[in-house]
Amino acid sequence: MDTCKRADIIWDIVFSWKSIGVYKPRPLAYRQAARWLQLSPSECLMVAAHGLDLAAAARAGYKTAFVRRPAEWGPLGEPELMKSDITFDYVADDFNDLADQLGCEL
Repeated sequence: MDTCKRADIIWDIVFSWKSIGVYKPRPLAYRQAARWLQLSPSECLMVAAHGLDLAAAARAGYKTAFVRRPAEWGPLGEPELMKSDITFDYVADDFNDLADQLGCEL
């Protein structure tokens, strides 16, 4: 959260395993987050750079967006994209690209 404050990023809400009581990728983590937002899982979009977390969210009914973080994996690339058992709803090079795909302005 300190990084977000320094970058002037404002969140409406942050869910943590402490508030939900379970870690992701357990389905309850995703279902409870949707419930607290008063949304069905199909109305939620999980955005991450880790394919396994996104696969779990998709199994819970979420839409998914994979945002590449090329520096995270070094010269070997992004293994998480290939380890997933799903096709993501969105694949973006960065958050600006994802915003464009979603029709949003940053």
